[in-house]
Amino acid sequence: MQRSLSFEIFRYTAIALFLALSLIPTAWMLSMAFKPIAEWQSSGVDLTWWPNNPTLDNFRFIFGHSSSDLIVALDRTAGRPILASLLSASFGTAIAMTAGTAAAYGLSRFGFGGNLPLALIQLRLFPPMAVMIPVMIMWAFLGLIDTWWGLALIYGIVTLPFAFWLMKTFFDDMPREIEDAALVEGCSRWRVFLRVTLPMMRPALASSALFVFILNWSDYLIALLLTTRDWVTIPVYMASLSSSMTGQLYGAKAALGLIAAVPPVIMGIAIQKQLVRGLTFGALKE
Repeated sequence: MQRSLSFEIFRYTAIALFLALSLIPTAWMLSMAFKPIAEWQSSGVDLTWWPNNPTLDNFRFIFGHSSSDLIVALDRTAGRPILASLLSASFGTAIAMTAGTAAAYGLSRFGFGGNLPLALIQLRLFPPMAVMIPVMIMWAFLGLIDTWWGLALIYGIVTLPFAFWLMKTFFDDMPREIEDAALVEGCSRWRVFLRVTLPMMRPALASSALFVFILNWSDYLIALLLTTRDWVTIPVYMASLSSSMTGQLYGAKAALGLIAAVPPVIMGIAIQKQLVRGLTFGALKE
């Protein structure tokens, strides 16, 4: 009994320590976002964990409002990059999940597809730059450079392997007897898929969609190569927040980082119940 209690204490202490270490970057970003320039430009012993004079100037600055402390003018505000990230990541996720779910269901239930699984995973085996060079050429020919729909299309293609393999695992774990019963009752295969299979796969769809969305939302390389000015995303815009006079605008970057964290967090909270079920889908079998 004593040994069991000591083990529980050690386990929860280790979890608390790991959680505290994991939250340090987030806490530092939160603190930096509300610091005035005089504090986040400090060095050495002058640095403090929490702002002495909290301010919203960093948030105002990235949305185009001038600051008396920041003697620098932005050539573009954060509004358009936020919109670009929302559109490209959302539609890219929709493309990947639609195609990946259909392909995963077909392969799981009917077994056809040949080398499809290997072909899809090969999209992730090549170095990103080796893939992006021909993509840039094709996108320039099609007029998709610096457009959110061009970015959404490539996001859907790049994250398709993740959506496919995740959903295939979930479909393989789902009992086929339920679908067979619906077929016996006279339902068509298409109706079984829409009315029986997909409703049962909501947790799997939610967890897979969140994973794919986070991949698209946090992308930097693809957006850097396929956007120039009008539709740059948050990561690309964040990298440009610097000044020859003040150096890196850490306060503005931290403020934009907090804003960038909001959509994935909201999405995770909205599908929390489905997410927990999706992460444990198929874990218990008799």
